[in-house]
Amino acid sequence: MNKTLSSASLALALSAALAVAATPISAQAVEKDKCFGVALKGKNDCKAGAGTSCAGTSKIDYQGDAWSLVPKGTCEQTVSPTSPSGFGQLQAFQEKRA
Repeated sequence: MNKTLSSASLALALSAALAVAATPISAQAVEKDKCFGVALKGKNDCKAGAGTSCAGTSKIDYQGDAWSLVPKGTCEQTVSPTSPSGFGQLQAFQEKRA
């Protein structure tokens, strides 16, 4: 066997393994929920009620119809002072007033 070819093959295999190991887990690989009522003003991921289009358009902190993506299963454990339950919701809600 050609020693130069073997060294090149080894180097290629090693670099491919390192590239795979260094590749971050894509956001699509981690399951997420749309969590309503947890975003701060202007920090929502999308949808913020009538007259708004998408990300960064929420008008108030913890807006009930604005959502942020959170790891699946954590939404209803995330504090939301405007939510009827005091925690994020998986569906839009009308904010409670102080």
